[in-house]
Amino acid sequence: MNMFQKIVYFLLQMQEKALTKKLDKHLKASSSNSTSKTVLSTGVTMTLKAETEKNIELVKKNVSDIVQSCNNDPDKLLAYVESKGTKIVKLDNADKLLAVIKEEEGLITELQGIEALYINTITNSGFSFKSKPMFVMRNGNIDPYYMTHQFYKWYALEMKLPGYDFLSQKLFKIYLNSDEAILSNLNLDEMIGLKEAINRDQEATNFALEIAKAKEGSKKVLDKMKNDGGANI
Repeated sequence: MNMFQKIVYFLLQMQEKALTKKLDKHLKASSSNSTSKTVLSTGVTMTLKAETEKNIELVKKNVSDIVQSCNNDPDKLLAYVESKGTKIVKLDNADKLLAVIKEEEGLITELQGIEALYINTITNSGFSFKSKPMFVMRNGNIDPYYMTHQFYKWYALEMKLPGYDFLSQKLFKIYLNSDEAILSNLNLDEMIGLKEAINRDQEATNFALEIAKAKEGSKKVLDKMKNDGGANI
């Protein structure tokens, strides 16, 4: 076999692999995560998520008990987080430092690649292209309801609710900050992961709003959301 034939066969093999990958992407009929399974058949989508729903209710109850015992004090909630082994980092200009990698103050879920190296460097977490979940915030006062929102997300992550893996969180950030058309070619696993990430964020937001309404009344909270925007409660 001459060199030209070898090149032709190599290119054909590469095309075959690419085609197989595309077919797998579009023909896959089920997707599973730690506590749920979604199955597709002709015209029907079935999701089995009893364990996920049970864990969601457990997260709500446990977070409610912890927040109440801490009197919704952000410093006490951070102390609780730290006691469970999650790193807490306070940095001057944390908001600006995090903006470099399009992250916001609070819980930073697992990162990979150059973003992970960056977050590990600015938080003195070692040299690695993979980071562990951590809290990164400025010194000073923390809005208690924003902290409640972030604490809920952290606890759900600790309870291994789906939607907090690296890829799902990456897709969620794209969903929040970019044209949604970018997400039009997701495979089933990616779509389910994104849906779970959206669900977890909505659950955290709803929980924080319930706490705020109980403390301050619904009208005041709604006014705050209108004036400040809903993202940070």
